[in-house]
Amino acid sequence: MGSIAADLCRKIHPHPVDEFDRLPDSLILLIFNQIGDVKALGRCCVVSRRFHSLVPQVDNVVVRVDCVISDDDSSSNSPSSAAADKSRHPISSIFRIFFSGLFKPLQSLSQLIIPSARGFPLPEDFDCESEENTVTHHSPTQVLKNFNEIKQLRIELPTGELGIDEGVLLKWKAEFGSTLESCVILGAESVSQSGNSRCSGVSDNGAENGNGGTQESFYTNGGLRQRVVWTISSLIAASARHYLLQPIIAEHKTLDGLVLTDADEQGVLSMNREQLEELRVRPLSASSASKRTLVPALNMRLWYATQLELPNGVVLKGATLVAIRPSEQPKMEAASVGSEANWVASAFEEPFGTAARMLVKRRIYCLEMNSF
Repeated sequence: MGSIAADLCRKIHPHPVDEFDRLPDSLILLIFNQIGDVKALGRCCVVSRRFHSLVPQVDNVVVRVDCVISDDDSSSNSPSSAAADKSRHPISSIFRIFFSGLFKPLQSLSQLIIPSARGFPLPEDFDCESEENTVTHHSPTQVLKNFNEIKQLRIELPTGELGIDEGVLLKWKAEFGSTLESCVILGAESVSQSGNSRCSGVSDNGAENGNGGTQESFYTNGGLRQRVVWTISSLIAASARHYLLQPIIAEHKTLDGLVLTDADEQGVLSMNREQLEELRVRPLSASSASKRTLVPALNMRLWYATQLELPNGVVLKGATLVAIRPSEQPKMEAASVGSEANWVASAFEEPFGTAARMLVKRRIYCLEMNSF
């Protein structure tokens, strides 16, 4: 009698069915790829054994770094380590001496990218049920170790490396293979909003198409020196990021694309499949001064406007655009001006892409820089 009652109860109140169990693995992986964020994927990992087995197959991964710590914090306070740090970073030391009033010192180029474990449930061994989830820090290399099929990887730092004064605009985008292939830098002394959003144009003593010269104040009031600082600082930041990506690129041979950016949207380093493969085949040349990739000899093209008003009403004062390529690459011909404009403009989101297109119509200043 009791068994009959139990069977009747099961028919009236059947056990609930987990609808996720009905979804095919391919659809769950599609959802995981849309999530992307490694911390969220770590939380998915603890939901079930099935999710635990599927998370390592995700091919679109985003790592948001919570903090950046030095690899030698324990000895950073000693006099000997301070002296050693100065010897490792002569360029930043020169900046501090001569250009200290223009920008805050760069972070140490020997720093490691380390995300905090605050709410970070994806340890090195992917054992989501162990007590090792409470470990304090994991590097992106450790976190990504158990992903087997990453194709697109995005790593986001908490801030940009360059400490700039409030109101100053400084953005850069660099592409690397085994060394720097190109870099575009956009800077301005200030960004403001005008009352008229319908007009756009430039304002200085030079004509828009380059028939005039740049105002003399650009040279006499430290404007050129400041642009040199922006350029070298951006190149150092880009080459330091590239150096730190070596172990990740070496381990994840399925990568089709990699982007290393920051929450401030100050700088973007990108590599496509061919560039990633080049780095694996041809190891980078490291700078003898610090933990970063050696920057090759460069050709630079600079455009400047005292004031640049964009169609949406944004006004850039002291607007500067710098396009950089290695000296060994062939120089742009006059017929390629249009393609160069598209190249530099595509490096930035709007409205700054429009600013780049406006600046490349102006007079070009060609500069050269030795390897460092």
